[in-house]
Formats: sequence, structure tokens, C-alpha cells
Amino acid sequence: MEITERPGLARLLTLEPVGGNLLRAAAEDAPSHPGARLFGGQVAAQALMAAGHTVPADRAAHSAHGHFLRAGDPRLPVDYRVEEMRAGSSFTTRRVVAEQNGAAIFLLTASFQVEEEGLRHQTPRSAAPDPETLPPAIEAMASAGEPSLSWFRTFSATFPLDLRFDGELPRVAVARGERRPPKQRFWLRSARPLGDDALLHAGAAAFATDVFLLSSSLPPHGLKAGDPGLVFASLDHTVWFHRPFRADEWFLYDQESFWADRGRALCRGLIFDREGVLVATVMQEALVRAPRTRPGP
Repeated sequence: MEITERPGLARLLTLEPVGGNLLRAAAEDAPSHPGARLFGGQVAAQALMAAGHTVPADRAAHSAHGHFLRAGDPRLPVDYRVEEMRAGSSFTTRRVVAEQNGAAIFLLTASFQVEEEGLRHQTPRSAAPDPETLPPAIEAMASAGEPSLSWFRTFSATFPLDLRFDGELPRVAVARGERRPPKQRFWLRSARPLGDDALLHAGAAAFATDVFLLSSSLPPHGLKAGDPGLVFASLDHTVWFHRPFRADEWFLYDQESFWADRGRALCRGLIFDREGVLVATVMQEALVRAPRTRPGP
């Protein structure tokens, strides 16, 4: 199957004003096979962009809480209807419904805040090698063997991101028949420059927060995304933006799944900048149903 590279994040997150508080994202240019689903991070990022377009420029996104309602079809445009919930002196809140064919596929509540100073502390700390000291992800995958390399070629063509893995990605060990703790971390950034629009950087960061996060719940069970019979889908997704940062500069994404049961898994992501400052926190819950025939121990 021929792999067509997708456009950069700036283009993916561009919305067309339709009228009032309605904005539209175009259908994807590349043909999609029947049954293909829109990437959840893309829908969440576009919804955040839609909300931000209705907010004064002096207010930055500080939280976004989303619920995935239906799978999106990449062959169809997505309409984002923005409802103005509150406009206070410090905070502005918006509600966004993403729709296709008149049916809601995603619901987002986003809050924006005027910049201000306040008490400051941070307990999580990052200690990772600089991204420049790590091999490009395509080289790391090449040493992992052809199946992992083939998977990553498809990933790279689908997601306009640059990555550096801190250690072996757990799915590579799982492909060898091993099990790993529910943790992984890597550096990433937009593959292309994004300019200076703070809202675009927030949207690009929201897009990136959905990358690999749910897959951190699978290595203890000897599973990986794409395994036959594995039912694996996002239920909800939350991002707290602690301070603005550039999504086209390296940031560290530290992921962990600390609970799974009853057909669900909960995953957390911590995002740090180059100086080790915690710039965002992510929580995501997923539907995870194991194949009827489980891998052996």
C-alpha cells in the first residue's frame, strides 16, 4: 500500500469560518479506506482551535476536557460549533461540539485565562538525555527489525512530528514476546515550524498529547496497538496547560498508565520543556478489551 505523507500541523489545524460561531475543518486530502477513523488528537486540537478563535487574544488556553462520542470519518469535513459559556474578568469558557453528518462525534470544554503571576511549585522532575544525544526515531526503529520499522514508517507518514525515543519503545519488546512496565517517554516536536501564534502552538500540543499515550497501558499484558482482536479506543482526554510553550521546539513527554480494570485503562502524561519545567499535564481514559486469545506469559 502506498503511503502518502500528510500535511504539517499548521495546515491540519486550519479551520474555515462558516458563520457565527461555526468553524469547519476540511476532509483529509489523502484517500482513506472504509472504516478508517479520524485521529482523536486531531479532533481535540481542532476543537481547541475553534474555541480559541472566539476568545480575546490576551487569554491563553489553560485546560481542555474532551469526550469522544463516535468515531470520526476522515473522508468527511468536521463542523465545530462553539458555545460561549462564560466570559469573566480572568477566565473565559467555551463549549465545542464536533459534528459530522449532523451527529456529534466529540465534545470539548475549554477554559482560557488572562496571564497573571501566582504561587509557584513543581514536584515532578525530569531527568532525560538531551534529544540531540538520541538517534532519530527512524534509526532506532531500524535497529529494532523490519516489523517495527514498517510500523514506524506508517506512523511517520501519518503524524507530522519529529521524535527521539529515550530508550526502547515498549512495543518493540512486546513484538519480541516480552512484557514491560506501563511506562514510556520520548522527545517530540512539530516536524515543521509553526510561527508565533500561541493558539496554534496550544493546538499542536493538544494534537501531540494523544500520540502513544493509551498504548502505555498495554506492555504489562504483552499487547500492542494494532494486535488482532484488541479493542482500543479513547473515551476522554484532558490537557492542562500550565504555561505556554512552543510545540515546534523539543519537549519531553513522560507517559504512564497506573490503572487498568473493567475494560478501561487510565493513563497520565507529563510534558516538560528543555529546562525541566512542567508545562502541561495530560490524563486520558480508554476502552481496552483484550483479544479472546491472550498472548502467553
